[in-house]
Amino acid sequence: MWPMVFDPFRELQDIERRIGAVLSANKPTAPVKVESFTPAVNERVDEKGYYLEIDLPGVKKEDIDISVNDGVLVISGERKLEKKEEKPNYTRIESFFGRFERAFKLPADADLDNIEAKYEDGVLKVFIPKKQKPAGKKIEVK
Repeated sequence: MWPMVFDPFRELQDIERRIGAVLSANKPTAPVKVESFTPAVNERVDEKGYYLEIDLPGVKKEDIDISVNDGVLVISGERKLEKKEEKPNYTRIESFFGRFERAFKLPADADLDNIEAKYEDGVLKVFIPKKQKPAGKKIEVK
C-alpha cells in the first residue's frame, strides 16, 4: 500500500546492538541502552479511507508524535520501561529505552486535514479519510 521510507542505518544499529549484547554478556551489570525498535503495523483500506494499527507496548500516549509533511505521515516516539525487583538485601532494576519512527507516503486521495489518531491498550489507531469526490456536473452544449 505505502512504501516504507528506507533507513540504511537501521541494519547497522541492529548489528551494533547484537555485538554489544555478546560483549556485555560476561559483564556483571550491563549499562542501560537506548535502542531503536520498529513497531509492527497493520494496514487496511476501504471506501472511507486508510487505517493503520501500530503496536506500541510500553509507550505512553504523551511520548507519541504524529506529523504530516509533504505527503508523508511520520509516527515517532520513545518507550521507557523500568522493571524493579526488591528482596531482602537485594534490589534489581532493569531499564529499557527505545526510540522508533515509521513513515508512510500518503496516497493522493488522502484527506490530510482530517486525520484522526487514537491510542488505547498499547495500540495506536490512525484513520486517514479519503477526499470526497465532488459531484459530477452536467455541461450544457451551446
